Amino acid sequence: MNAAHSLAPRSSKTTNVVYWTTTALVALMMLQGGISEVLRTEGSLQVMRALGYPDYLNTILGVAKLFGVAAILLPVPRTLREWAYAGFTFDVTGAIVSFVAIGAVNVTLLIPIFSLALVLTSYWSWRRREATAGMTAEPAATPGYATASV
Repeated sequence: MNAAHSLAPRSSKTTNVVYWTTTALVALMMLQGGISEVLRTEGSLQVMRALGYPDYLNTILGVAKLFGVAAILLPVPRTLREWAYAGFTFDVTGAIVSFVAIGAVNVTLLIPIFSLALVLTSYWSWRRREATAGMTAEPAATPGYATASV
């Protein structure tokens, strides 16, 4: 057994732990935000008003977040999952820019920054899991190409 092969299971296990931990946190965060926005709670409306956005944007973002949570947790086509991650990235990046634009550069800004880190780590670990899963099977010999033996 070579050294690279013996390290693969540990790396894969670590990637799985990172993936499920960050994905669960992203899902909970977006689920809570989505429900709060769809229900148009006073807290979510206050935040949107403070940022200068119309109330109806809450409903749009809330529904999108709920669909996004489903897309990162359920078995869906890869493109749909990527769109969910993109949407979450746009959402939290927009929150960061919005807070900075109104001069709310304080501890509150750490929430969307932390959220962005979680979303990006979840996405990165999902892509790494996919790449690792694709490498576990022996590649078939491609017709027309010679294979070298080491």
